[in-house]
Amino acid sequence: MSETTPAISPALVNGDVSFWYRESGIPARRPALPGDLDVDVALVGGGYTSLWTAYYLKKAQPDLRIAVLEKEFAGFGASGRNGGWLSAEPPGQMRRYAKAHGPASAVALQREMFSSVDEVIRVAGEEGIDADIQKDGLLHVATNAAQQRRLRERLPSLRAEGWSENDLVELDRDQLAERVRVAGARGAHWSPHCARIQPAKLVRGLADVVERMGVAVYEGTEVTEIRPHQAVTVHGTVRATYVIRALEGFTASLRGHRRVWLPMNSSMIVTEHLPTHVREEIGWRGAELLGDEAHSYCYVQRTADGRIAIGGRGIPYMFGSHVDQRGETRAATQVQLQAVLRQLFPSTEGLAIDHTWSGVLGVPRDWCATVHLDEKTGLGWAGGYVGHGVTTTNLAGRTLRDLVLRQETDLTRLPWVDRTVRGWEPEPLRWLGVRSLYVAYRAADRHENTGLGRTSVIARLADVISGR
Repeated sequence: MSETTPAISPALVNGDVSFWYRESGIPARRPALPGDLDVDVALVGGGYTSLWTAYYLKKAQPDLRIAVLEKEFAGFGASGRNGGWLSAEPPGQMRRYAKAHGPASAVALQREMFSSVDEVIRVAGEEGIDADIQKDGLLHVATNAAQQRRLRERLPSLRAEGWSENDLVELDRDQLAERVRVAGARGAHWSPHCARIQPAKLVRGLADVVERMGVAVYEGTEVTEIRPHQAVTVHGTVRATYVIRALEGFTASLRGHRRVWLPMNSSMIVTEHLPTHVREEIGWRGAELLGDEAHSYCYVQRTADGRIAIGGRGIPYMFGSHVDQRGETRAATQVQLQAVLRQLFPSTEGLAIDHTWSGVLGVPRDWCATVHLDEKTGLGWAGGYVGHGVTTTNLAGRTLRDLVLRQETDLTRLPWVDRTVRGWEPEPLRWLGVRSLYVAYRAADRHENTGLGRTSVIARLADVISGR
């Protein structure tokens, strides 16, 4: 096969939000906001953060008047496009949390991430949300000597951050092959704290649940500006005791917020159904999630219907914080992702790609997520999940519940609450910086693939500049 021309299925879909919606169907739009409205809590954005916050608030205080305001439909953004990792990966650089609040606070945050994985599974089961959930853990695989060295060198800090020997297990090449056969693999870390999900099914199910609980979900309702106790939309103004911003990668579209969080682009492809000989060659019988240790890393799942979905950075950032149009993906990104797929699983050579799509995630300048609520203005927010939002949104929703209800709890004392971070650089510095960094990371990966036994100096320099 040509290195520049991927196999294309006759049924290839580019964009149309995501493959997950191809499976479950694009939902019919709920009604838009009919006009001015008074509520107790207005949630801006219709993704996991808003829906989990609404869910836990309604559970705690059923008489609260809550409105979710969404420009497209609930789950249109990253909540319905992600790689389906319900993982305990930390929502940012744990060393930063530890430096600001002490090592014990970082450990507490990590332990909450562990329990949040099970909390999502519990609620989905209790509320009858079928999201193809299977908890078989997460594999971080090293495919060259430098990646293997990074895995080993990172282990002491992970232990200090709360990952016990039961939370993170070292696997050698043969032990990894018993789970999945990855070409060139030298070893892996496996954590039980991760489940495969079908993202669109989870977010659609959660939206239906909160609506049945009495939450008003208004779709086709773009919020153009947020003010103290007000969310201004194209259909009217919502006045609320609390206005929570939960736009994640779309935050830059809101007036006055262009430099708050950078909309980092991530893209995915999904194969046709795996033929029997490919399944036997790979030996991936469980539902483990899989990622490599490359600097321009990938994330992979075996879908419930027997495909491989793989994602990574294509065009990482668009000038001026622009975002894609309904998930459309450039051909060069499809080729790049298919090359990574073939590198990990050579037996997929010749398999057609059935769907490709993209989406954006929110990245703060210090690469650490945050939750905040200001009692005086009533303004709050949660996000900047740096690609680990499927689980973190649940923790954010429970934390926002406690903040709104003015309850001081273990959650409100976590180190990510009330973090203040400087904004990103103005254009064109922002575009030049991000694009240059990812060129550097890809160069570092190529350098390490030649047999370099340590992390490339290029990557170390890029980490310092980026703040990762």
